[in-house]
Parts: sequence; C-alpha cells; structure tokens
Amino acid sequence: MGNKIILCPNPDKDRGLAVTRRARELLEGAGHRVSVCPEYLDRPEEAEGGALLDELPGAFLVVSLGGDGTIMHTARRMTGSKVPILGVNLGTVGFLADLDCGELPSLLDAAAGGFRLSPRMMLRAELMRNGALVYENYALNDVYIHGIVQMLHLTARGDGRKILDFSGDGLVIASPTGSTAYSMAAGGPLVEPTAENIILTPVCPHALAARSFVLAPERVVTVEIGRLRGGAMLSADGNAFEIRAGDTVRVCKAKHKTLIARVGGKTFYDIVYEKLGERT
Repeated sequence: MGNKIILCPNPDKDRGLAVTRRARELLEGAGHRVSVCPEYLDRPEEAEGGALLDELPGAFLVVSLGGDGTIMHTARRMTGSKVPILGVNLGTVGFLADLDCGELPSLLDAAAGGFRLSPRMMLRAELMRNGALVYENYALNDVYIHGIVQMLHLTARGDGRKILDFSGDGLVIASPTGSTAYSMAAGGPLVEPTAENIILTPVCPHALAARSFVLAPERVVTVEIGRLRGGAMLSADGNAFEIRAGDTVRVCKAKHKTLIARVGGKTFYDIVYEKLGERT
C-alpha cells in the first residue's frame, strides 16, 4: 500500500468536488491511501471516510485544492505539524500553490516523494486588553491592523523601541511568504519566501516618515492602538477580531513552520514575474 494522502478541497473553488474526485482517482489508482478532509465541506458525508486535520499521524502529504486562502487556512489548522502541504490552484493569482488543475498528474510524482520542501516562517499574534490575553492566532501570510470606517493611530515598537508612530488606514505585519500579498500592494518590499524576517508596512499613512521596515526574525513587535474614530479589526490571514483603543497587539515569529511542497522547477522569481510581470 502506498503513502497516505489527505485532500483538502475548498468547495467554493472546486464545484461539485470534480477536481478532488479526479485527484483521488489518480492517487488511488497508483496504490496510495486517500482521505478527503471534511472540514471545508457543507456536507461532510462527501468526504467518504475522510480524516480531520487533527488526525494527521501517518499522513505523508496534504493536498490543498483551492486558492491561497485555502492553503493558509490549512496551514493554521496544521500548526505544529511536520506534514507538507502541496497546493493545487483553483483560484486566481495563487502564489502559494505549486500546481494548476491541469497539472494533476504531477500529484503522482509528489505522492511518490518527488517534491522539495520549502519551509515557511509563520507569525503568532496576540491581542492584550487591560493586561489580559483576549485573542491569539497564527498567520502564514500576515497580520493586519486596520480601521473599519476611519483612520486610526498606531505606535509600533520592536523589542520596546519605537519604529513607527502614525495615523492612517492600518499596518500590515507580514512574513516573507506574505510579502507578495497586501504588504506589497501597500508599497512593501518583496522578500524571498524561505527567508526569515518580519515586515512592517503602513497602509495609507498620514506621515512622510512612515515607511516599510524589514526586521530580524527574533524581534517582538508590539503595536499600541491609539485613538479610534470608528471601529477597528485585527486580522490574521483574514480571520478578524475586533480591537479597541488602548489594546496592544503583539506579533512574533512562531515556533513552528509550515512546510510547502514544491514539485515544479519554477523559482520565486519566475513565479513573481509570471503572476505580477507586465503582459506583452
């Protein structure tokens, strides 16, 4: 019997689970054991004996079928696991996914061990209120602090030393993997995804001196939430929690990494040019 593979489909991207079924047929035809994770499905019975992501022991590979958001959700659920994730892109841009739906036969190479590991640093975010921890989460891409209707005032520190103090729409705290996401759109730098850095990028700051910073991975970033004229949110890879004036957000490098499986020959630079380069 071959390796145990867990398929994690996003039913909003894979309508009727058509791609998932093709992937399962390919893998089982090659002698691999396959389970479909029911955590994303409205009808868990479609998993047909699937395995939850809490039941990873014995799994050789997790295949995420959807977009980058599906991979990020999977990575958070697998925090602390050493099982690699291979992404099949059914979305649009897809920086994290290595395969498109037309490249499903490459799953056989991956299932046979023909992949490279790309370790990715994750971020841990904590929200402190009146000295108590009220929320914590992990992010593969970024932690975003932002106002809902109007701008907010933020003071960001690294190991207690002031880095940024500004009013604006918000602040993105990104990992190298997340440097190609909202941080880039807000004017932040592109960083090789296997690097280890913490990237601070202000969003629409009302201050000429508020620029993006690339910090060492051992820095502990604290962000003090100042005056608010409207609501504000803390978002970890899109998972939002309400924040209030006087709260403090603490972000640091997580102890665990996400292992992304790569089967193609494309480099980070190839992917950036393909996804973001000028079209001729």
